[in-house]
Amino acid sequence: MRQFLSFVKKEWYHIIRDRRTVLILLGIPVMQILLFGFAITTEVKNARLAVFDPSHDEMTQQIKSHFQASERFILTEELTSPHEINDVFTRGKADLVLIFGERFAENLRHTGEASVQLIIDGAEPNQASMMSGYAQQILYMYRQELAGEHLPSCRITAQVKMLYNPQGKSVFYFVPGIMGMILTLICGMMTSIAIVREKETGTMELLLASPMKPAYIILAKIVPYFVLSVLNLATILIMSVSVLHVPIAGNLILLTAVSLLFIFLALSVGLFISGLVDNQTAAMLASGMGMMMPVMLLSGMIFPVSSMPDALQWLSAAVPARWYIQAVKKIMIQGVGLRFVLKEIAILTAMASIFVALSLKQFKTRLN
Repeated sequence: MRQFLSFVKKEWYHIIRDRRTVLILLGIPVMQILLFGFAITTEVKNARLAVFDPSHDEMTQQIKSHFQASERFILTEELTSPHEINDVFTRGKADLVLIFGERFAENLRHTGEASVQLIIDGAEPNQASMMSGYAQQILYMYRQELAGEHLPSCRITAQVKMLYNPQGKSVFYFVPGIMGMILTLICGMMTSIAIVREKETGTMELLLASPMKPAYIILAKIVPYFVLSVLNLATILIMSVSVLHVPIAGNLILLTAVSLLFIFLALSVGLFISGLVDNQTAAMLASGMGMMMPVMLLSGMIFPVSSMPDALQWLSAAVPARWYIQAVKKIMIQGVGLRFVLKEIAILTAMASIFVALSLKQFKTRLN
């Protein structure tokens, strides 16, 4: 028993001295609980609401107050013209537009019926249907209040219109996310593992001892994954259009350019990870936890970012796939032009520059 306890003590010292192991054993469960507990939610919260109100009467003001009092919606825009409706969607300022009919209160008092229109961004069909349900519930509750006061037979009719995805197909939502996931997998994870495999087997030293410059060696290992990623991108787009019937509403050249930028970024992230670890297992864990889980949980691929707590929304801003998926949705589904995705392009470019600089610095340090 004394010998057994001494071996247990020795193993315990090994674990304690290896800070990375301690971080994996104790830190990952905490991070998973926080992510799975707060990020995984299908509820709609903080949906951006724009209102076009030509009536400006007391009833429309009361309905807007009901929407603002709900945690489901945040009033972001007061429109002055119906021509601004499409613009707030393309600029990403609204998820739902509430349009009141003219003489809303007058019609409700005299005829007992008034109408509103709900125009919803249908690029995310599940979220759109829930937003529609929540909005109609608020209108129903307001009608119940009026029925309890002095308009017992009044009726508010809501007409719902889905933009960009009138049929509510879920593939419109998942195709951009799948593109981000596959490109991250091929470029980031596989590149980091391929480079670390050379280090682990000892062949990296042989390659670096060759007459070829180290930068060209790394570039030679990256090029095949870049080509594979481009082929995957072409395959996804062809299958999306021909099999899933998801149209490319925007400019194909712009979509391709943004995708190539993201591929370059993912390759630089994989190169950066390869400089942090020395074996394939660690590379798999680092790329899996550092890239795959954030893509699935924090990029908006499955769960809406706007429904997450503020801390996770700030954390998701550091996930490159979030901005790529957001840009793909705008170009592919909404059909917007370059000026509406400049923000996403600027962020992806800045991230790529940072990771390239860090990767080259680590690589030079490793050579020394």
